[in-house]
Amino acid sequence: MVQALSTGKIISHFGGRVSLDATATDMPCVKVAPTDLVELCYYLRDNTAYKFNFMADICGVDFHPKTPRFQLVYHLYSIPFNWRIRIKCTLSDPPIAPTITTVWTTANWHEREAYDMYGILFEGHPDLRRIYMWQEFEGFPMRKDFPLRGFKDEYNPFGADPDSKGASE
Repeated sequence: MVQALSTGKIISHFGGRVSLDATATDMPCVKVAPTDLVELCYYLRDNTAYKFNFMADICGVDFHPKTPRFQLVYHLYSIPFNWRIRIKCTLSDPPIAPTITTVWTTANWHEREAYDMYGILFEGHPDLRRIYMWQEFEGFPMRKDFPLRGFKDEYNPFGADPDSKGASE
C-alpha cells in the first residue's frame, strides 16, 4: 500500500519559501511565489520520494477587484505513487510568471490558454501566443473586468464601447 503524501517535507526543504494552503481540503496544496515556482516544480518532478511526473492542468484565477489580483493554480500527479498535489502561485498586476515548459512540455498549451484568457505572461515561454482567440483580439475574456458581451466592433455591434471598463452592462 502506498502511503499518503506529506507536504511537511516539501515545506521544510524550501525553508519558508513554500507554505501549506490549509483552505484546500480535497488534496494537498502548497503556495509558492513566482520566484520559486520553477525550482519547486523540478523538485517535485525529480525527487524520487515524490515523482510528480504528470502536470495535469494550469488554471488562471482573477480575484478582481482584490489585490493581489491573479493566481495560477497547478495540478500535478505522481503516477508511481497515485498522489495529487495543487500548487498556488499568486501574481500581481500585470501578471507575470516563469514558464514551466522546461519541467513539463505539456505546460506549453496550458500556459498559452492562461495567457489567452487572462493575459498572464510566462517569461521564457517558447511560443506564447493566443490559442483560442485570434491574434488581433483585444482583451482577455476570462478577466472579471471584461465586458459580459465583449467589446463593440465590426463583428459585435452589441458589445460595450472599448473605452468603458467593467463587466456590468
